[in-house]
Amino acid sequence: MCGIVGYIGERRAVPVLLKGLKKLEYRGYDSAGIAVFEHDALKVVKCKGRLDALKEKVAGETLDGKVGIGHTRWATHGEPNDVNSHPHISNSGRIAVVHNGIIENYIKLKEFLQSRGYKFVSDTDTEVIAHLVDYHYKGDLKETVMKAVSELEGSYAIGVICSDCPDMLVAARKDSPLIVGLGRGENFIASDIPAILEYTRDIYILEDKEVVVLKKDEAKVFSIYGKEIKKEVFHVDWDVDAAEKSGYEHFMMKEICEEPRILRDTISPRINDGKIVLDGVKLEQEYVESIDRIHIVACGTAYHAGVVGKYLIERLARIPVEVDVASEFRYRDPLISKRDLVIIISQSGETIDTLFALRESKERGARVLSIVNVVGSSIARESDDVLYTWAGPEIAVASTKAYNAQLAVLYLLALDLACKRGKLDDSQAERIAEQLMNLPSAIEKVLENREAIQRFSSEHYNAKSIFFIGRGLDYALSMESSLKLKEISYIHSEAYAGGELKHGTIALIEEGTLVVCHLTQDDLMEKMISNIREVKARGAVVLAVTQQRNAEVEKVADVVIKIPDVDPLVAPVVAITPMQLFAYYMAVQKGCDVDKPRNLAKSVTVE
Repeated sequence: MCGIVGYIGERRAVPVLLKGLKKLEYRGYDSAGIAVFEHDALKVVKCKGRLDALKEKVAGETLDGKVGIGHTRWATHGEPNDVNSHPHISNSGRIAVVHNGIIENYIKLKEFLQSRGYKFVSDTDTEVIAHLVDYHYKGDLKETVMKAVSELEGSYAIGVICSDCPDMLVAARKDSPLIVGLGRGENFIASDIPAILEYTRDIYILEDKEVVVLKKDEAKVFSIYGKEIKKEVFHVDWDVDAAEKSGYEHFMMKEICEEPRILRDTISPRINDGKIVLDGVKLEQEYVESIDRIHIVACGTAYHAGVVGKYLIERLARIPVEVDVASEFRYRDPLISKRDLVIIISQSGETIDTLFALRESKERGARVLSIVNVVGSSIARESDDVLYTWAGPEIAVASTKAYNAQLAVLYLLALDLACKRGKLDDSQAERIAEQLMNLPSAIEKVLENREAIQRFSSEHYNAKSIFFIGRGLDYALSMESSLKLKEISYIHSEAYAGGELKHGTIALIEEGTLVVCHLTQDDLMEKMISNIREVKARGAVVLAVTQQRNAEVEKVADVVIKIPDVDPLVAPVVAITPMQLFAYYMAVQKGCDVDKPRNLAKSVTVE
């Protein structure tokens, strides 16, 4: 969850580190810190709070060193405070370490190191790494790091510098993402590409149990057993502007407004004359016909996309589908056979629970297809097949455009499976494909008319509890709508299937309670209107989201947000955008930090 960055070259390291951390702050913002070589010694500056606090502290220092490491923290072990901030320093003062991940055997290692005289000052698991490297150090930093990481259990991406080796930076990874940026006369490490994109577009993507040794004019990669590994250079071809706000007040609003373009980029290349063409994925008809069951595994927003995927695949392709939260999947001893297809969904491609679910599935013999946004991510590399969402970098912690892109890919996949199993004829498939192609223009119309959502939010941002209800595909939509609101506004909200109101939930409805109702499914319209009447009878204020054609809804709801008249099958892709806007405006009205909500980070790379 944390972000790390490192630099070695001819520039002053501090500005590079601070710029890199700014691009990584979405990964954690409980604290931040840097360590640089200064006059043959390590100088550490760190503090609790956002990166701006670190910048203020650094401003009072004269730091001209050209080698350094930096860290922005999402707290796991130890409360957010100055002492628990990274980098961590060995007792000798010669070793500095930054770390993303969780060391599971840190207590055992800590006890061992304490028995050897090492004093611990923090409550973190990371401090054991600094002392462990120091304990093993005999003059060769590369060999020392290899020895140290071989004793670590858990996940890690680490950057290490040593005062005895001022011309070297060593890094290693296991289960936590880490890239190497290759410059001219300078090299970098980072948790994510945007941190170094200003300086280079050529990178190495480190694999598990790989160690990289950086000098200003070389970058060599080794296995933890010492064998040198020749890496392919990955060239980043997206624009650095994609990771900037481009005049928007918040990344979240920018990313919502990018949804029409993202959907075009994701959908259009994959529909050719009404036929689905899944780039790089070879789901042969014989294989598709042999599938017994599909398992969709994901976390958070991606899980909600998976719930929509279940509806689509079962309805169109008639294949049984189970949807699992990744953190529970491997612990329930899932029934998976070689005739099952596992679909993994992850925006970052690094979500640790999802990655472990992927590995569990492959061990049990299943074929794994992943839907990810980040090219070269761990999940993408380890899957049998990959469908990229082409959403570009998503910086705001609350996912918006990436979710829409995930839905788009799931629609394409469901349509492809249905055609190969003979459940749709050409005309039916072409009609659905045309609906998908029209989605970007439908969302553009939603964005053009967002003032009504903003006005409603300004009137209700003080709500203490909000309920979202829907049926069928609208229930999945309600789940994601509720999550968006919780994530960034800190308002308690829950999503319920409309038919479950009578089974306890309606007891929570009282005078003035805000209820958001989704009504995009024609065959369930009357039942949902009945649900509105039920909550209205108990004093609820109802905001409804429905297509333009559904005039009946206006007779029962207090406020109606209209989306264009789209087919009910594809309506969830369009109807989520006003709910993303609703969450955004509610958070803005409350004065919340929209892009960096408290206690959350963008990429969950620890269990």
